[in-house]
Amino acid sequence: MPKTKAHPIGVFDSGVGGLTVMRSIVETLPREQVVYLGDTARVPYGNRNAETVRRYARNATDLLREREIKALVVACNTASAHALNALVEAYDVPVIGVIEPVARRAVATTESGVVGVMGTRGTVRSGCYPEAIRAIDSACTVEQVASPLLVPLAEEGWLDDPATERIARHYIDQLSEPDLDTLILGCTHYPILSATLRRLTEEHLEMPVTLLDSASATTRALVDVLDAESIRTQAKDGGELEFLLTDLSPAFVEATERFFGNRPDEITHVDIVA
Repeated sequence: MPKTKAHPIGVFDSGVGGLTVMRSIVETLPREQVVYLGDTARVPYGNRNAETVRRYARNATDLLREREIKALVVACNTASAHALNALVEAYDVPVIGVIEPVARRAVATTESGVVGVMGTRGTVRSGCYPEAIRAIDSACTVEQVASPLLVPLAEEGWLDDPATERIARHYIDQLSEPDLDTLILGCTHYPILSATLRRLTEEHLEMPVTLLDSASATTRALVDVLDAESIRTQAKDGGELEFLLTDLSPAFVEATERFFGNRPDEITHVDIVA
């Protein structure tokens, strides 16, 4: 069925992290309907092998396609790294990932030519960020640090807990490039902990560092796609938000309240094909 301006945008992530992207979309495109799928029963994706992540991504996309989405935002770095190309080839809707947009922002931001990346094991192992950054500017140096324990801390909402600080400091201490001036938070969960990460980064690194997350860059890419396809809504009123979860998580409800300022009207439990 041809997609129209009235159809919703689909967003999916393994858990609460993609809400950072969804909030940016809602703030930029307040009239659009948005359907968010959090695969909370199988979070995190970052420790899964590539084929498993591709299968999970196809499962999520199939479910969102039942909502007749007009565009899909893969608001998960690991799924973007391992599954984006497969989704683009398999489905007839525009698919936007989170890696290439923020890689372009990083190249435009860095003055030293040294970019850091904190990500899950799956994202770091894939080499997606060095590949994307060097495709834009082959002279850039990219230093990566796998930071898997930040995901469950963000999922639990441990924003100011001493354990979060100790674990985050352990990862940041592994950044060794003295000229690093731009750091990509290469997991959509990490901006939830951005206050702690920013403070520790300033303490550890020798020069001012710009922290980048994928939310605003990905939203800009989505806007470009909607305009190019002439499918941006012309509705005069605010769009509806729908939340789908594969496991009903109290932490997710708390996160939506933090991000959107109120408790969501409805969160629907959905079964996803394994």
